[in-house]
Amino acid sequence: MSALRITEIFYSLQGESNTVGLPTVFIRLTGCPLRCAYCDTGYAFSGGEKKEIGAILAEVVNYGARHVTVTGGEPLAQPGCLALMEQLADLRFTVSLETSGAFDISGVDSRVIKVMDLKTPSSGESNKNRYQNIQYLTPHDQVKFVIGDEEDYRWAKQIMIAYQLSEHCEILFSPVMGLQDPTGLADKILADRLPVRFQIQLHKYLWGDARGK
Repeated sequence: MSALRITEIFYSLQGESNTVGLPTVFIRLTGCPLRCAYCDTGYAFSGGEKKEIGAILAEVVNYGARHVTVTGGEPLAQPGCLALMEQLADLRFTVSLETSGAFDISGVDSRVIKVMDLKTPSSGESNKNRYQNIQYLTPHDQVKFVIGDEEDYRWAKQIMIAYQLSEHCEILFSPVMGLQDPTGLADKILADRLPVRFQIQLHKYLWGDARGK
């Protein structure tokens, strides 16, 4: 059975997406080729510990939670991630994948909820967006725009329209903590009547930047 390099496995409340607030087991895979300006998980770029999929599954089961999020880093940078998610779904977990949108998502098990970023200009990595992925999104998936400033907001609106994203999946707008005022972003969404879900990073309001939360 293949092994994956894991930075951490922990149990917490989901801080983002449309399952925010639900008890969730997080599997954070090591490694990411992107270097987003606002990244808050740089500690997952390297290091980690190799674990067999069977050992990962056993640890997840031990928490007794129903929801599992596979995150990073960039989880799809490790090919074994696909098998891990398939086996989690086989165990009847509700599985979500947090991915940068820079890797092909066509091979992701259809039972997995894909939460895919489209990197905004302030990330410094918008040239890495793989727009071909949009065709593989379904109504249970989500596209996330992390908004750092007015340019990001205008850009995100343009991309939404150009790719008719609201017809593919749910859309999330999230402010960069410390850069984009959350209330200001919420006011813009309401003023423009955007068909999006506003979200803040709940875990940061509860525990700050503590790891494993």
